[in-house]
Amino acid sequence: MDPMIRKRNELLAQKVIKGLQSRRMSGYYAENKEEALKLALSLIPEGSTVSMGGGMSVAEIGLKDALIRGDYRFIDRDQMERRDAYRLTFDADYFLAGANAISDDGVIVNIDGNGNRLSAIAYGPKKVLFIVGMNKVCPDVESAVKRARTVAAPTNVQRFDRNTPCKKLGTCMNCKSPDCLCSQMLITRFGFDPDRIHVLLVGESLGY
Repeated sequence: MDPMIRKRNELLAQKVIKGLQSRRMSGYYAENKEEALKLALSLIPEGSTVSMGGGMSVAEIGLKDALIRGDYRFIDRDQMERRDAYRLTFDADYFLAGANAISDDGVIVNIDGNGNRLSAIAYGPKKVLFIVGMNKVCPDVESAVKRARTVAAPTNVQRFDRNTPCKKLGTCMNCKSPDCLCSQMLITRFGFDPDRIHVLLVGESLGY
């Protein structure tokens, strides 16, 4: 990585972490995927029950595979009935997620179709660990919401067999399509439980 980009990411990450702390959330920074994996595993005790949404960033740093191979009770929604997985997730020790965007003062924005990921972030699992690439950092909440709608959603929908305007055009059309993946939005601006939400920033581009 270009040393100037590396330095900028480090400095910006510290600003985000300070913002998270002011909102009773914990922040960490790892320079790359390898460091991020080690740090994430150090935050999750062996034997923990762990679940996740469809977070691309979690998989990209190798965390999903490490949890499946390791001494953890991993709730794999791809290996069981989805509603059973969602029900078990609600009482998990850790829920892993990416973020569609985060403001540089620590407000996290996520957008979802059926809302299972958003509900777990908001309430249920004892702890939530976000894995967030520095490409997700935005100057303010307004731009974070815009990124979630106009960058993350139109990119993410390309993975699915969905008939939405954004899949065809590559940009949000504020649609009401039956296949819409933008049914609900969650803005996490403060940690009600001061030790529940943890955000691991990674100095690389991750996810969408």
